Parts: sequence; C-alpha cells; structure tokens
Amino acid sequence: MRSIWETRHFHRPPDLVVVGAGIVGLFTALFYKRANPHHHVVILERGPFPSGASVKNAGFACFGSPSELLADETKEGTDAMLTRVENRWKGLLELRAELGDVAIGFEPTGGHEIYGAHDPLYTHVAERFDALNAALRPIFGRSVFEWDDTAVAHFGLHPGHHLVKTDLEGPLDSGALMSTLLRKVQAAGVLFRPNCSVVGLEDLPSGVQVKINGGEVLRAANVVLCTNGYARQLFPELPVEPARGQVLKTAPIPGLKLRGTFHYDEGFFYFRDHDGGVLLGGGRNLDVAGETTWEDATTEPIQNALEDLLRTVILPGTSFQVVHRWSGIMGMGPSKSPIVERRSERVVVAVRLGGMGVALGIRVARQAAELVGL
Repeated sequence: MRSIWETRHFHRPPDLVVVGAGIVGLFTALFYKRANPHHHVVILERGPFPSGASVKNAGFACFGSPSELLADETKEGTDAMLTRVENRWKGLLELRAELGDVAIGFEPTGGHEIYGAHDPLYTHVAERFDALNAALRPIFGRSVFEWDDTAVAHFGLHPGHHLVKTDLEGPLDSGALMSTLLRKVQAAGVLFRPNCSVVGLEDLPSGVQVKINGGEVLRAANVVLCTNGYARQLFPELPVEPARGQVLKTAPIPGLKLRGTFHYDEGFFYFRDHDGGVLLGGGRNLDVAGETTWEDATTEPIQNALEDLLRTVILPGTSFQVVHRWSGIMGMGPSKSPIVERRSERVVVAVRLGGMGVALGIRVARQAAELVGL
C-alpha cells in the first residue's frame, strides 16, 4: 500500500534505469538527466553504496605505461592503441574539469614505470621508446615519457633499475571521487537506490522489466547496464571476463621516499605512496585462471608475490607491516576497448573498461547516455 506521494516521487515508472553505481553508471545517469531534466532516472546499486571496481581500485589517474602501450600495439595495432590513449587522456581531463582536482584528491606527482637492469622488457621498451613518443605527440602536443634513472635512488627503489617518468599522471582518492560524483548525481535529481541487485532484464513491447532481488519488479522505458566485470551475470554472451585485482596497503613507513604512481611488468603490478605508506596491487598475470572470478577475496600466492615485490624492489632493506588487504573486480576481454552498444531497442550496455575506468569512465558514460537518447 503506497501513498500518492510515494507513487509520484519514488515509485513512478522510470524513464531510465541505470544498473550499477560506478563511475560509468553515475555519469551516465548524470548526463542523461542533464539532457532530459524532466525524466525520472533511477540508479540501482547492489551494495549499500557504490561498491564495484570504482571504489576498489588503487587510485591511479593514468593513461598507460610504455610497456603496456607497446604490448597493446603489438596485440591490436597502432591505431587501436593510440585511440584508447587519446580517450583515456581526454577522459582524465574531463573528469578533473567536471569534479575538480581538490574534490577527487588528484596529486600531480607524476607517473612512472620501472624495469630491471637486465630485464628483456627494458630492452624492448628502450628500442621502441622514441617511436612511441613520436606516435603519442599528436595527442599530447609534446613528448610524453622520458628516462630518469637517477630517480631510482631518489624514490628509494632497489638500485640497478631503470625508470621512465611522465608529469601528466598522478594518484587520486577514489573514495573522494565517488562520493563527490554521487552527491552531484543526487543533486541533479537522480534517485539512488542501494541494496538493489538486478537479477534479470526482460524486453517488453512498451519498455523493460527490471527484476530485483527480493521479488520487486520495475517497468522502465530504458535501461543502461554499467556493471563492467559483472556484465555476464545478465548477458552471458558478452565478451567480458571478470578480472580480480588484489591490493595491499602498508602502515606508514618513516622516511618513505616514494612519490607518485608506478607501474611494473607491463602494468600488471602498480604501486604508489598513500598516507605515508605504500599501496600496492596487481599480480593477476601470475594466476589468470584463478583471478577470472567474481569473488571478492585475496589469495596467499598473489599476496606473497606482492609482499616479495615490496621487499626486493620497492622497499629494499626496509621493514614494513601490511595493515589492509582487499580486491576489486575489473572487466577485461579480447580487446581493451570498452563495449558501448545497444543490446535491444531499449537496453544499452556500457562495460569492459579494461582496468582504466578512472580515465575512460566519463567518456564511456557520455556515449551511453547519448545512445539512450537516439
């Protein structure tokens, strides 16, 4: 039994339901609402607050390290790699302009990649380094990466490593980003409904039936699915695999020299300074099959590998204490390019961010909102 007030303001059929309150989902709702201010827009989130990879990541504002970009170029070609870099870079600029650097905790302390002295990956990057910078120049209007081996000692890393840096990247606070964005979305008049796990979608002649756990059913005019790594739970045929990323955080370390964001081994490992300690994640490549999962958990082999990297490369000769461990589920596939497409007349999907949701999310969301409006 509902009052007229409940029916009019909270339970009237939505013009748009967005499934998933990550970066893509929130921005999709915001952009659609701005274009259609009188439409009723609802976001359904399975957690009590945004709970996907958008708040589980390591807080990197990055567009790709040299070894990762070269690996992408080898796999998918130069044009595909450069198109993604341009979208990531423009996405970061748009994100910062939309929410503000202070509000998202962005720090322009630089991005870096390190290589072992005799690592074949170093040789590979060194041989193609100038060509990569030349290919990126039209996007950025300047040289992007430079060698700075002297910074290895400056950051307290193990001697003998090589280091590449760019001043165009840096860390941010993912929690501040998401809470700022959520407030902005709600202020625009979008209804945020937490603890609503969508278990099914059914196209009807006049809309989409959205089935929620517990038996509730919504009848929406349009739906956008923004669940990224969880997309196949509703669309099993989508070429999106869940990819778990494990993370750890140390207690503050006196005299820590590390500053900025760092990548290692084609971006499969990533670390940064945070509150005086080290935040380190990755290692998915050590057990690809085991990490292709929807389960939020940490595993001993990968956590041990992360701690070993701390001991041997990041904090050589320095004692540390791990005080926090967690994981997040990314969306990967045969390509790192996102999927933004219409699955039916009234259902759009915007998924597979390839571990780059911070950079790509706002632009993917804009595409999704525009696609709904066609």
